[in-house]
Amino acid sequence: MKINKTNGYDINKKYYLAVGVFMLISIAYILIVNTQPFSDFSYYHELAKQIALGGVWGNTYTSVGYSIFLAAFYKLFGAKIIVAKLVNLALSILSIILFKKILNFAPIREKNKFIIFIIFVFFPSTIFYNSILCSEVLFTFLLLLSSYLLFNEEIRFKYVYIGILVGINTMVKPFFIVYFFAIFLFKLIFKEGIINALKYSLLVLLIALITLSPWVYRNTKYNKKFTFVSNNGGIVLYINNNSQNKWGRWMPIKDINNSIANTSEYKNADMTTKNKLLESAAKTWIKAHPKEFIVLGLKRLGNTYFIGDDLAYSLNGVNLSEKNKYTLYYVYGTIRGIFVFSSIIYILLYSVYILFCIVKRELDKLNKITVYFCMLFYMLSCVYFVTEGQSRYSFPIIFVFSYSFYNFINLIKFRINQKKCKRSK
Repeated sequence: MKINKTNGYDINKKYYLAVGVFMLISIAYILIVNTQPFSDFSYYHELAKQIALGGVWGNTYTSVGYSIFLAAFYKLFGAKIIVAKLVNLALSILSIILFKKILNFAPIREKNKFIIFIIFVFFPSTIFYNSILCSEVLFTFLLLLSSYLLFNEEIRFKYVYIGILVGINTMVKPFFIVYFFAIFLFKLIFKEGIINALKYSLLVLLIALITLSPWVYRNTKYNKKFTFVSNNGGIVLYINNNSQNKWGRWMPIKDINNSIANTSEYKNADMTTKNKLLESAAKTWIKAHPKEFIVLGLKRLGNTYFIGDDLAYSLNGVNLSEKNKYTLYYVYGTIRGIFVFSSIIYILLYSVYILFCIVKRELDKLNKITVYFCMLFYMLSCVYFVTEGQSRYSFPIIFVFSYSFYNFINLIKFRINQKKCKRSK
């Protein structure tokens, strides 16, 4: 293996040291902060235990990819929460390594790559999410692995592998099936030809659907009618798009005026039919209330990117006074707010630059990694704009924000230096 050296010093040693420090801090956090799962996290844990013991693999209501993955480790090492936390830590370490490899494709200086890497590794949520039994850690790992394969030109049949990963990650979060369209746009932007763009993106979609087919067959057989990955898409859309939802967040379905959940048709329907009824009602409301829908969508994005209440997931069950918890929320929320706001500003500015380069036909000026990261941001944002906003949903693109945040700081420094030069003349 070729050693990357600068002034006789192995640069990779810095990365190894950073990963080692991250691992020690994360282990200490897991052992000291006794996070207990609740709500969705408790469901993932209990279902994983059930699967590990040979029980039913869910009832098609929600996606169970994370629980199935976790069940394999529960089967080997015992159905204990600490096992899940250590699995999360292993996934985080692999994600960090993948991010480093992706940065190698970026046309930026090694010093800049290392700083971006450090920002991602030691951002608070990269550490405390290891103690939360949520699907985001697995989803992020699979997203980074797909991204690495996309940029690595030395791997044969890489689009087949990406398709398999898209299928697996769709089991974790069903909306990820749209990733094939991101590949199509990416290739189209960089003039790889519409034929190639269609060929590779449709290949990814086809392999993903083949990968998903056993699970779709299982769900269809379970409900005796065609059922995709899960049946909770309708309820998510319904409870987040109605006249009683004021904050763009989760609300009890029965609190909605004239709720479908109170009708006999809904109560007597199977899960797939319930999902369709809820989805249809939500779409009807959206068409009738376009302005309210846009307002709720913006609130959902605000909840996703600017509310730091995901720290509360990590502190659930922890013996801390409310005052201390509030202090931690405030500090983390402030750091996160500045970090995310700066990152999004950079993404928006670079998006304008992308459009400028497309119009001027100067695509060679674009940084492929930056363009791709912008696309990931918009892909996820579109999903959350329509469906639901929670702070944990932003976790999978913390690596995008780390990259964008550093570039934003560099942009500010560049502008300041420009002004200084003008004054000195």
